[in-house]
Amino acid sequence: MSNDNKIIKPYVKQFYKNNKLNFTFALIEVIAVAAIMIGISWILQQVTDLVAGSNNTFTLLQIVIISGGALLAFLIVYLIAYKFKPLFITKGISQYKEYVFESITKKNISAFTGEESSKYISALTNDIQIIQTGYLDDTFMIILNIITFLGALALMLYYSPLLTLIAIGLAVVPVIASMIFGGKMAKAEKLVSDQNEVYTATLKDTLSGFSVIKSFKVEAQMLKNFKENVRRLANCQNKKLRMKILMELVSSLSAIVVQIGIFIIAAYFVLNNMGVTAGVTIVFVQLLNYVLSPIKVLPQSLAERKAAKKLLVKIATELEQNIREEKESNVSLNKGIVIQNLSFGYEQGKEILHSINCNFELGKKYAIVGTSGSGKSTLLNLLMASYNSYSGSINYDNTEIKDINSDNLYAIESIIQQNVFIFNTTIKDNITMFQSFSDEAIANAIEMSGLKTLVEEKGLDYICGENGSGLSGGEKQRVSIARSLLRKSQVLLVDEATAALDKETAYQVSNSILNLDGVTSIVVTHSLEEALLKQYDEILTLKNGSIVEAGTFDSLIKNKGYFYSLFTVSQ
Repeated sequence: MSNDNKIIKPYVKQFYKNNKLNFTFALIEVIAVAAIMIGISWILQQVTDLVAGSNNTFTLLQIVIISGGALLAFLIVYLIAYKFKPLFITKGISQYKEYVFESITKKNISAFTGEESSKYISALTNDIQIIQTGYLDDTFMIILNIITFLGALALMLYYSPLLTLIAIGLAVVPVIASMIFGGKMAKAEKLVSDQNEVYTATLKDTLSGFSVIKSFKVEAQMLKNFKENVRRLANCQNKKLRMKILMELVSSLSAIVVQIGIFIIAAYFVLNNMGVTAGVTIVFVQLLNYVLSPIKVLPQSLAERKAAKKLLVKIATELEQNIREEKESNVSLNKGIVIQNLSFGYEQGKEILHSINCNFELGKKYAIVGTSGSGKSTLLNLLMASYNSYSGSINYDNTEIKDINSDNLYAIESIIQQNVFIFNTTIKDNITMFQSFSDEAIANAIEMSGLKTLVEEKGLDYICGENGSGLSGGEKQRVSIARSLLRKSQVLLVDEATAALDKETAYQVSNSILNLDGVTSIVVTHSLEEALLKQYDEILTLKNGSIVEAGTFDSLIKNKGYFYSLFTVSQ
């Protein structure tokens, strides 16, 4: 098995998982249709020879009865296809989509900080039709053409081996030509898919950054960029369509040449009494269509299958990246988090954190302060197991974070970020994250997070809008707090959660976080308000990736060191 086949095997399996019965009946229909088509050719030969006065035929009544049976069989097999073939295709594609989406959810928590989401959007939208055609629809088309080809060839050999050999000889050239075009077609299909990704990404950026585009009056430039991407995509599609037409032209011309040549040669055999009857001549041309049709259609079907395979390999390869290696260790946090000699850089040779040493005791409140770029958010990312390429250790009680199972880790801790993502659904669903909780637990989380007023005004069934467009910045942050409370997270990581809020709302949200009993809060903040900072058990001050000071607000102010400078400047 080739490496590509190994990579896509679990994805192809999704087409057939719990779907074999539907596939079997759809396959039976294809085989039966091929057999009936060959049978109808034989009936045509019998009728022609009967009219021509040949003695080696069935009677007219017998032919009528056989024909009626063939038509009845044809109707039955198409009824089978009507029921089972759509079920096989829709179920197979649905399972494939679900498997791809499930694989995306297994990626590392930091995956989409370094990857483009557009490639996955394209894989689950634009590429699906190509995969359905190439790996499902064309599977039946390929089987039908192969069976029809073999059946027609067998009957041709029965009628005239010599004429059959001549036909095969004439058909070799179009087969070779079609194989060559098939490879080029697959490359053209991949180019279209790649450009579709770029197009999707541009469209997504334009809509997501619409307010920025309008405020900076760059509509014309964005339109120019969009048109350029449309033009590039159109060029790729144009090349693909031209390649397809060229392949069809070569196949069609070859088929015409072979068909006319065989008809002329068969006529010569009849005129010279070489064992070929008028009925055999007519049916030979009919059977030749069944031989030539696969020669014409199969290369295109195989090219589409090859193109679909490239797309399967592409998504499978992408989904193998940024996967956190899961361990069996589970932790029940009883003491806290200990960081020793922690150093890390996103790129090799460019260290951001240097020899970090600190303890976060269970139930206490910690602030991490420092100028932009000092490594505050990076430290929180490492506490969320976003990266494992660090040196030193991060221990939850006595267990290194690398050895903790993801489900266990994210049951222990949760994070509130500056940009809270809100789903376009109800307040309740956004708080519960589509999970089941008791009404009492939900009500408690709403009360403690400060959402009670919002819920009383709008109700739990209020639709928040796309990315929370119906909520204010402070309300979004409170929803995020409620999520963490509902999950009973022992550790709450907060990354500049109030940076985009007005001063009053920022104070209220920060105060809500500090008042959470029994929760270890580790808060990255740019806001140096004395009333809030005095509530932290310890403040860690980062400078150029190192902890230069740590202590309570009063002790740090008394020392008049780096923190004192930051605090003084901020006032």
